[in-house]
Amino acid sequence: MRIRVIDAFTDRPFAGNPAGVCLLDAGPWPDEGWMLQIAAEMAHAETAFAKPAEDGRWDLRWFTPVVEADLCGHATLATTHALHSDGLIDGGVRFNSRSGILIAVVAADGAITLDFPAAPVTAAEIPAGLAKALGITPLTVHRTGPLRDLLTVLPDEAAVRAVAPDLAAIAEIAEREDIRGLVVTAAAAAGRRLRFRVPLLRPGHRHPRGPRHWERPHRAGAVLGRAPRPHGPRRLAGLGARRPGRRRTCR
Repeated sequence: MRIRVIDAFTDRPFAGNPAGVCLLDAGPWPDEGWMLQIAAEMAHAETAFAKPAEDGRWDLRWFTPVVEADLCGHATLATTHALHSDGLIDGGVRFNSRSGILIAVVAADGAITLDFPAAPVTAAEIPAGLAKALGITPLTVHRTGPLRDLLTVLPDEAAVRAVAPDLAAIAEIAEREDIRGLVVTAAAAAGRRLRFRVPLLRPGHRHPRGPRHWERPHRAGAVLGRAPRPHGPRRLAGLGARRPGRRRTCR
């Protein structure tokens, strides 16, 4: 068994979003406690475990150091890169996961495109204490269905950059509101090629990623995409706050 650390969203070592990747042999899943111990030893936000499935796909699971996750973008990207680098896939792969079938397509130059399920968003009331926990009053907040993240829209990009969250207070809100984490976003400043910024705060997993980690731009895109799109009708681009060089495109 080989365990790797792969940096996603970067073209240089020791940058981007690191994820652990463990490719397993075909057969039953190992004991969950063992996979949690591996993830805790790796100490990254997520460690991915993948094994060949009987239907020609690959089974994929993600673990934080303390819990199993329902979905992780950067660890899926890292897993696809590992499979392609080892010659185990050619052109793409379909993953069986807790979030359904996930599709990854690998281009001739090695670029990877992920096709993830869109998360439905519904407008919600701003939870009590959220403005104080973020240090700013959100414009709107949105629930994300079974993903259980709260998408919070701030006035502008500068507001997202300036967020200094009280993670203890956010953890209390998460428990009270039965949410997994908090996504903070805003439309990018005028004239920038980027469309939105999205840090992810996940105190419920006891591994708060803080404002330097972000994922799932399709949630932000579902809200911000309703506004006029200066960069074309189908594409939104986002960049993680306070961490240059990590960009995602949402179609």
